[in-house]
Amino acid sequence: MSDNIVIAIDGYSSCGKSTLAKALAKKLHFVYIDSGAMYRAVTIYFIRHQVDMDNPQAVSEALNNIHLNFHSRDYETHITLNDEEVSAEIREMKVSEQVSAVSAIKAVRDEMVKQQQRMGQSKNIVMDGRDIGTTVFPKATLKFFMTADPKVRAERRYKEMIANGAQISLEEVFENLAHRDYSDTTRKESPLVRAEDAIILDNTDLTPKEQLAFALDKVKPFLQ
Repeated sequence: MSDNIVIAIDGYSSCGKSTLAKALAKKLHFVYIDSGAMYRAVTIYFIRHQVDMDNPQAVSEALNNIHLNFHSRDYETHITLNDEEVSAEIREMKVSEQVSAVSAIKAVRDEMVKQQQRMGQSKNIVMDGRDIGTTVFPKATLKFFMTADPKVRAERRYKEMIANGAQISLEEVFENLAHRDYSDTTRKESPLVRAEDAIILDNTDLTPKEQLAFALDKVKPFLQ
């Protein structure tokens, strides 16, 4: 096996990026890094402390006080914000509504990219997000770009949130995803775009098992 393999998975919200990334990491015995969870944890801090996102000094001071850590149990990634477990809270709608705006701030992205690149320097990793193959690891060993029909994505996200006890309508989820798609693809800092060398994976009609098989087939040549 080659040293230090990096698999980058980018794509739209609720396309199953983390589902695929976790499954790949488990199958390959790689480390899974959830970059989206990092931005969501920063968003929680900004919400709690009412950080003015238009004030560079306030943002800088906040970032100096944010310490993120990952720990893994049964290949499930758990994240702590200043030693507090926030893995459930980062998925709440209040965070989903703000995370795109927080992610668009250059200072936030610069800090998160530094942390992500450190994680990938000495380990075989699978990382998912929106700019992994373009900004964080432009020389990643293998890149995937995931997409799916917007209605299918909204239905998947809705079912996930209802299962976790959220009080929300399918229409609200659909509107949130549409807003995030617009924000992610039009933001100035590291917008969501497909890297030229990324393999497109449209999983509209694929099961998680089928998309894993597709990805493993593409990874196989790099494991010799």
